[in-house]
Amino acid sequence: MLRPRRMKHIELTVLSRDADAVIEYLGRKAVMHFSDEKENELPQAPAAEDKAVFFIGENIQKLQESAAYLSVELPTEPEESSNLPGETEKKLTEKICSAVSLLGTRESEAIQERRKIDETLTEAKAFANLNAPFTDLDQLSYLTLRVGRLDPKMQAEMRENLADRAVIISLGEGKDGGPGDRILAAASRKGRFALDSELKKMSFVPIAIPEGYQGIPAELLASLEARLKNMEDELTAVRQDKEKLRDQCGKDLRELTASYLMAAIVEQLKEKLVATKSIYLLSGWVPQDAVSGIAGDLGRLTGGRVAIRTYNPEELPEVREGREKVPVSLKHGAFVQGFEGVVFSYGAPLYGTIDPTPFVAIFFTILFGIMFGDVGQGFVLLLAGLLTGKRGIKALAKFRGYSTPLIAVGISSMVMGLLNGEIFANEEILAAPTLAVTGFFSALFGGDGIGVERILHLMPEKGNVMKLFYFFGFTIAVGILLNSIGLIVNIVNKCITKKYEGAFFSKTGLAGLLFFWYALFIAVRIILGGHFAWFDLAGLIVPVLCIFFGPVIWRIISGERPILAEGLMPFIMEGFVEILETLSTYISNTVSFLRVGAFALSHAVLSFIVFTLSEMVSNNPVGPVFSLFIMILGNAVIIILEGMIVAIQVVRLQYYEFFSKFFVETGVEFSPFRFRRSK
Repeated sequence: MLRPRRMKHIELTVLSRDADAVIEYLGRKAVMHFSDEKENELPQAPAAEDKAVFFIGENIQKLQESAAYLSVELPTEPEESSNLPGETEKKLTEKICSAVSLLGTRESEAIQERRKIDETLTEAKAFANLNAPFTDLDQLSYLTLRVGRLDPKMQAEMRENLADRAVIISLGEGKDGGPGDRILAAASRKGRFALDSELKKMSFVPIAIPEGYQGIPAELLASLEARLKNMEDELTAVRQDKEKLRDQCGKDLRELTASYLMAAIVEQLKEKLVATKSIYLLSGWVPQDAVSGIAGDLGRLTGGRVAIRTYNPEELPEVREGREKVPVSLKHGAFVQGFEGVVFSYGAPLYGTIDPTPFVAIFFTILFGIMFGDVGQGFVLLLAGLLTGKRGIKALAKFRGYSTPLIAVGISSMVMGLLNGEIFANEEILAAPTLAVTGFFSALFGGDGIGVERILHLMPEKGNVMKLFYFFGFTIAVGILLNSIGLIVNIVNKCITKKYEGAFFSKTGLAGLLFFWYALFIAVRIILGGHFAWFDLAGLIVPVLCIFFGPVIWRIISGERPILAEGLMPFIMEGFVEILETLSTYISNTVSFLRVGAFALSHAVLSFIVFTLSEMVSNNPVGPVFSLFIMILGNAVIIILEGMIVAIQVVRLQYYEFFSKFFVETGVEFSPFRFRRSK
């Protein structure tokens, strides 16, 4: 398919109650590229949706906070199975977040209590052996202690009132197994007045410490240590409960988050739509072959409550006036589709023009194979393509877009490797098959029928100068073919877009193509023993004159005036510059393909070096081990580094020698509304 898919501009008018369902359908199908411009016939959507946006954002935040507490990784976009949240999801969100919040509060309180007890115990131990009366310890700069009796029913209230200003520890148990009435109250020096005030209000009765008692009573230290252990046990229980809650709610947290993310995307889109209180208008571009399916699906989804209008691109004023470009959607088989990224990384072709992707796929594969010929290394690329494909390793799914190109260049490299006589840099294993294959092709094309053992045998010192020239001539021929296709694509595109001056009278138009082809015809004729004739001069001058006088000729044909738009001198200067640029461009674009042969030879040289080093060390006592190590390391370096260099060179040839012929204006890539950014 050499043309992008035909597109239709579609307008969907739906009721407000059906808007979410329609948007969900479009997001799942990913078939509608929304227009940027908005019609002025209807007012904007009312601000009543702000409440829904706030509710969704609030729930996403709650889920994120709960997931962070439980160490659950959340999705960043909706899942394939996600649905818009309803009342069930709302209740489940509240239930999970409430349970997480309670557990978090419980853990926080336990941590604070443990910290206060630990600090109190540390200071108490520091003064345990102090040779001073216990009654004097409350005068210390760091610690204030109070021991006495307090009604167990009032101890909880006292802890709440004092919060983190003091620690209240029960000393012993009561008769019913609960806390006893004896307590130890500890506070910092700054908090002693608040402690004493609160103890007084609670009818605290101090316990008399025996006169002369030295240090801190051992029973108080034992009580603090017991309380600290209880807090440690409590935190252990909290961690166990957290793990259970993570196992129970992890999946729900992910699904709920994905659901609310979908709802957020829907609301963001609705904010951009033209709407009234009761209806929404969705307008955008859809592939023509998908319109009937969309109409049928939406009719069933809404119970017929949808109005659909479609327009051809040329029917829209904004398209005719150039204010909006029709998005470009390409439809290819698996092989060509794998190379769409190369095209779109340069730019999208204009709608209705020639789609260059099939040419890119073919020439990318051929050029890479020529420069990277090795059966074994090509097999590694093929294997990498298979492992990153749909049936490959799931962990490599993010590299799926490279699967088809890797498979293609892997096979191409293996074929060229057979002709080169190399497998994992070894030049001996395939010597016989290479001689047979290259000899067959030599005889087939009228040669001497003598095969070439490997590509390095084309080097002059081996006595194969002519075969070396043939090899480089082949790479030049590939470049000529690619340049010619680029020129033809440009001519067709210019005719499609009705830019006839560029189609016939420019250096990349018909005049330039005829000049290029005739110059090649002369060169081939001379190489084959011919000579330059008088009519060759006419064959070169006529296209050059068409390029030089092209603007004038076109203004005469089209009736535009004045004939010399910028004056005589600017016209002459522009004409000469155009001719010089035409000559330099065609020479450089053709000679540039010599790099293909050069890189093929450099690849062979690197492989030869690896193979030679491997043989040099193989005679040592542990030679086979070192030899294997060098082969593995050398091949890995070639595959990774040179593979990247060759790929860059192929892309460069596509961009500068092919795309530059016709990619003078880019279009807009078809970017349908979808919930998931990753396809």
